[in-house]
Amino acid sequence: METAEFLQALETEGRLLAAAAEEAGTDAKVPTCPEWHVRDLLRHTGAVHRWAASYVAQGHTERRPLGEVPDLDGAELVAWYRDSHRLLVGTLADAAPDVECWFFLPAPSPLAFWSRRQAHETAVHRFDAESARGAGLTALTPDFATDGIDELLRGFHARSKSRVRTDEPRVLRVRTDDTDAVWTVRLSSEPPVTTRGASGEAECELSGTAEQLYLALWNRAPLPSVTGDQALAELWRETSGI
Repeated sequence: METAEFLQALETEGRLLAAAAEEAGTDAKVPTCPEWHVRDLLRHTGAVHRWAASYVAQGHTERRPLGEVPDLDGAELVAWYRDSHRLLVGTLADAAPDVECWFFLPAPSPLAFWSRRQAHETAVHRFDAESARGAGLTALTPDFATDGIDELLRGFHARSKSRVRTDEPRVLRVRTDDTDAVWTVRLSSEPPVTTRGASGEAECELSGTAEQLYLALWNRAPLPSVTGDQALAELWRETSGI
């Protein structure tokens, strides 16, 4: 996917998130994040939007802490989130293609990274907001969901922070039914190593539509289909939280 497509997804997902949060109310519990209410979801996502925008707008070259969130609730908090989302979208849309700033996963450029990362950040939390509302979940396109799986497996879980480890080498396969995308995840005592394609034998395979796997791998939904060693699937569920 191109940067412009991620920007469009980011804009759409943020609008949907705000609408679902407004309908659910900030007191509503978030089933997909049991420790959160909608107010926590809005505060977190709005702060991340402003944090991301600051790198691009101000050219920061080192990691910075998230800013403080305002002591707002109800309609005022929803409005603050909408302002945060507009700030991020506008900053990314107006940025020069060669803008230089800090980013933390492999990407063609900082702008490409932040557009992609914030599109998926917002999509996952939009799902959280719609879950809190309790009806009318918005579908993800197969291409977008496939890209998000790729970012998770080959980006986030390639980092030293990944807790998905095994004492002995193991192989996990992830396969989408609707985009023909396949990943081979090699597990060991080191961070997982993931490649595209079906390379070698796998002891466990996770399969389903791209959307089902996207939500499941981000721990927002059950795994749609597991074949082979169920313990490897359970290991993912227990240790893959970001």
